[in-house]
Amino acid sequence: MKIIKIETFVLKDKLSKSFFFSQWEYSERCICVVKVTASDGTYGWGEGYGPATILEEGIKIIAPHVIGKNPLENEVIWNHMYRKTLDYARRGILVASLSAIDIAIWDLKGKILGLPISTLLGGSHRTKIRPYATGLYFTNYENPAEGLVEEAKLYVKQGFKAMKMKVGLGIKQDIEIVKSIREAIGPDIDLMVDSNHAYTLREAIELSRKIEKYDIGWFEEPISPEFYEQSKELRSKTTIPISGGECEYLRFGFQQLIKNKAVDIIQPDICASGGLTEAKRIAAIASANGIDLIPHTWGTSIGIHVALHFISNLESIPGRMNQPEFLMEYDQTENGLRDKLTFPKIEMKNGLIDVPNRPGLGIDIDEKILHKFSITKNLTESSII
Repeated sequence: MKIIKIETFVLKDKLSKSFFFSQWEYSERCICVVKVTASDGTYGWGEGYGPATILEEGIKIIAPHVIGKNPLENEVIWNHMYRKTLDYARRGILVASLSAIDIAIWDLKGKILGLPISTLLGGSHRTKIRPYATGLYFTNYENPAEGLVEEAKLYVKQGFKAMKMKVGLGIKQDIEIVKSIREAIGPDIDLMVDSNHAYTLREAIELSRKIEKYDIGWFEEPISPEFYEQSKELRSKTTIPISGGECEYLRFGFQQLIKNKAVDIIQPDICASGGLTEAKRIAAIASANGIDLIPHTWGTSIGIHVALHFISNLESIPGRMNQPEFLMEYDQTENGLRDKLTFPKIEMKNGLIDVPNRPGLGIDIDEKILHKFSITKNLTESSII
């Protein structure tokens, strides 16, 4: 059996209302998904995290090196893609393009073998995952706190036991908003903050110390991801765990993050940092160093299902009779691509999501929705007959 076709689809969904955070404003969701088809007609889906149209170009570059390969030999294919792009793609968008193809091959492999990806990874240590709601972005420049309390209360009503909010607009304003959210949700809901690397070390230390009393689960990307030593210093000056890694790539980038003792929690985006093949290796490095791993997840339901399978396979280090819950990021911002593209739909029951047990990722694409959102006039295709 061989891979005979790789197709890309750039999908765009215009938002009804823009939202923003410390760095940028979003007015639309634009994502690149990829379909890999084998010679027997079986296919798999993947997606990449990053600028969609550039991701598509990256997939065009890599695809010819994948055509004709055996989809069951995913590690061999991964290494071939990696070596072919190493001289100019050790970081960034081409790694994300590689990631999208790798994920699609895992989905394809699972369907060929009739097994879920969690089984292919080695099995599920848990069959249910605790999602945390990612939301609480800003929508009003004059009053960024507007509507956030009501949004936080809605997440609690929906059954979420944890949520992550944005900070990074200024220390005084951040403190006021964190305080109002904590008071609204009460002491029993986990609350995390994410500044998207908005602060200097001095500012991050000040903000951390002033919000410690609000029982913050972690402070995500408090400072620029380039500053490993500063992040290590920040860890020594706050009781809040420091997290990061969505800007890192491959096991080598995460090795630097861990070696420099920069974070308590690593957050690789599987759709950008090297796909499932590399995420397994990153998890091994984290485990060997006693570092928690909670993937960054942002995109369509494809990426969410990737995270579900991956997290189900993570070992609990150290082991104990009452195992800790493993968290998964579950974006709650407006996103038609997440909500409509795939089936069956994700369901959260009692604050938990079941790990799919169907072959591959356990989902398929609604072709009508795919073409409704597609902005690619002529599907990018690399194939052999």
